[in-house]
Amino acid sequence: MAIGSTLVLGGGGVAGIAWITGVLAGLADAGQDVTGADLVIGTSAGATVAAQLGGGLGLDELFARQAEPALQSRELMVELDLAKFGADLQPYMARAVSADDMLRQFGRFALDARTVPEAERRAVVEGRLPSAGWPATPTKLIAVDCASGAMTAFDAASGVSLIDAVAASCAVPGVWPPVTIDGRRYMDGGVRSTDNADLAAGAERITVISPMGMDAAVPTLLPLREAIAALSAGGASVTVVWPDEASVAAIGTNALDPATRTPAAAAGRAQGRAGLPPAR
Repeated sequence: MAIGSTLVLGGGGVAGIAWITGVLAGLADAGQDVTGADLVIGTSAGATVAAQLGGGLGLDELFARQAEPALQSRELMVELDLAKFGADLQPYMARAVSADDMLRQFGRFALDARTVPEAERRAVVEGRLPSAGWPATPTKLIAVDCASGAMTAFDAASGVSLIDAVAASCAVPGVWPPVTIDGRRYMDGGVRSTDNADLAAGAERITVISPMGMDAAVPTLLPLREAIAALSAGGASVTVVWPDEASVAAIGTNALDPATRTPAAAAGRAQGRAGLPPAR
């Protein structure tokens, strides 16, 4: 049986968390609250927001936790040099012999990288969440197994803690440590797709909130544009929100910089108040 509605929340660093939260709050301001979907699918930044939505706080409170410096959780600063990141990743990508192997190479890159300790990163993710319990709304958080390259959709039935599932989905290769769950190591689900919107297939109405938009600058096996085209061709009504000009400026060039949270949240809320664009 088809799912009535699915909310897809994509990746985009700490700026993406703030921007998505702002958009959701702004849409609610405009009378278009989309958080009552039958299913929520979150990847990376979107996994954090998906978990936060089930933490018992309202959108105004969640927005304040992004927009007001005194309420913001502790984050680790990262100076992300995309040129260096691409150069470091290139030798791994060059070894890939297939699309599936590309994900395994991403995994090797993630495992080889020097990062902060896993426990330190987990504590940061834990600090973001209002509650450690899984949301009551069916929620899938997307990660990728570093060794096999297989996608994993963690949910309440997985027997995995919400903190670990969010941390795994947010484990950007080369930046954050892969997350150990039941003896396996997991990395950011965004290496498969920045939004993993294709996993919403079967829903009648799909809302995608994508900090990286249709033309993400990071390598991905399934671009959002292709996923949306396939979902629409399958008969779904798909609405996509990505940063407008003001939001792009607010997010800036380093979406991992905690200082982006206040401006990104404000820009997202202003964009959300303009309402949803037409469905595709």
